[in-house]
Amino acid sequence: MKKVTAVLVLCLAFVAMRAQEDSLREVKTITLDQAVQIALSENISVKIADQEIKRTQYAKKGTYAALFPTIDATGSFQRTIKKQKMYMDVPVPGMEDGLEVGRWNTWSMGGTATMPIVNAQLWKSIAISGQDVELAVEKARSSRIETVSAVKQAFYAVLLAKEAFGVYKSVYENAAQNFEQTQKKYNALRASELDLTRAKTNLANAVPDVYDSESAILITLWQLKAVMGVDLDENIDVAGSLTDYADELQVVLYPEGGYNLDNNSAMRQLAIQAEQLANAVRLQKYAYIPTLSLAFTYSINAMDNAFVFSDYKWTPYSYVGLSLNIPIFSGGKRLNSVRQAKVQATELALQRSNTERQLQIAIRQSLNQMETAVKSYSSAESAVETAEKAYQIASQSYEVGRSTLTDLSASQLSLTQAQLALCQAVYTYLSAKASLESTLGSDITR
Repeated sequence: MKKVTAVLVLCLAFVAMRAQEDSLREVKTITLDQAVQIALSENISVKIADQEIKRTQYAKKGTYAALFPTIDATGSFQRTIKKQKMYMDVPVPGMEDGLEVGRWNTWSMGGTATMPIVNAQLWKSIAISGQDVELAVEKARSSRIETVSAVKQAFYAVLLAKEAFGVYKSVYENAAQNFEQTQKKYNALRASELDLTRAKTNLANAVPDVYDSESAILITLWQLKAVMGVDLDENIDVAGSLTDYADELQVVLYPEGGYNLDNNSAMRQLAIQAEQLANAVRLQKYAYIPTLSLAFTYSINAMDNAFVFSDYKWTPYSYVGLSLNIPIFSGGKRLNSVRQAKVQATELALQRSNTERQLQIAIRQSLNQMETAVKSYSSAESAVETAEKAYQIASQSYEVGRSTLTDLSASQLSLTQAQLALCQAVYTYLSAKASLESTLGSDITR
């Protein structure tokens, strides 16, 4: 008995010391809106999505650059190892072994400029690159929607953990009070040793639940910090309680014909990809259209046997011209490319239909969870009220000796279960609502 009491005292001292240490650290209390705003600016996935937008914008600019002239400078030097020989059909005295031609050193410098004039494939590829940017923007929006949903659910999880801690702390305090009361009765020979042992056991059993629920608060806070993108060692707390959101609980019916998914990010991305594939089909068809380009070249050349540059004779050479390329036969490559693009477009249409069906199922699941949570909350609210009265009656009866410690423990258990069920119903509703908002894309709009 004395050992158990000593252990309980040490546990309480440790809890008090932990509470004192936490109080010495500055705690930053944040609301749900503040947590969302911090996450939208600090979350890693959001930052990556923003960088992806920049990447696609640069890629688009690179595609536009193909419309402008391409100018290159060239330079070359050649050292002849063995000169070519020239032979005459008519024998020439002294040239029976051929005549070496050329010089040992050849220098060339110049520049070229080319520019497309008619290139339908290039024009269409620019349109597709613009849709790449649009797709990246939508993916960034999707990342923000997912981040908001994750922050909400993590925030609600912290509130649930705090509510559970409050319940188990209340259970511990009641168990401590019952133990003290039972010990007094035992000393006055009004309670048996069995009752005293049961009271100590109930008190000892209440301690792990307090520690577990306190640990759950720390873990859920770490998860919230991770989603927000802040330092895990930052000392923050969440404002409010789950009961503050109880007024939001209401049954939402599934509309006939389903919900409108125009704001759903997955459907928007598939719509953009469908436009890209439609343009890809046109792009492959444009491979049959002739292309026309303009070219200009200027160069100067010099040949000599020594390295006396002042004696070099530089010869300029330049031209300007048009290049027309008419596709005639490619072994069926262009035709099969068109067919491949059409098959991809058909696959995407099927995928889009299946995605829409899965999203409607997800919406129904969220609504079903919300409806169940509303019913559970109503039942748990009534159960808490009844359980509180039962516990008060059992506690008063135990004080005057009209009921046993077992009856008091049973009423305490019923009250604990009802309180946890009440908190769980609110959490389930809020979590399902956050998932529904994420599916509908109603939190973040472009």
